[in-house]
Amino acid sequence: MVGTPVYYTQVAPKNPALALIASFFVPGLGSIINGDVAKGIGIFIGYVLSFVLVIVLVGIVGVFGFWVWGMVDAYQGARRWNAAHGILS
Repeated sequence: MVGTPVYYTQVAPKNPALALIASFFVPGLGSIINGDVAKGIGIFIGYVLSFVLVIVLVGIVGVFGFWVWGMVDAYQGARRWNAAHGILS
């Protein structure tokens, strides 16, 4: 209908830098902060399992891989979320 008001919900922006820093210290935490809880838990579990395997020198690549993946995903996830909600970041 013409003249019908359109309502938008206001959302808080996500901070890509905060998500990246959180995942630097705790792999997957940045994804959890962004609302991707399952992905964040998966990254953390993968990191822990790889870290355990480091004891036998098998998981060193996995530890580094999950650590970097967590940081990159957290940063990109915050930027995607902001873009989807019309927020420039």
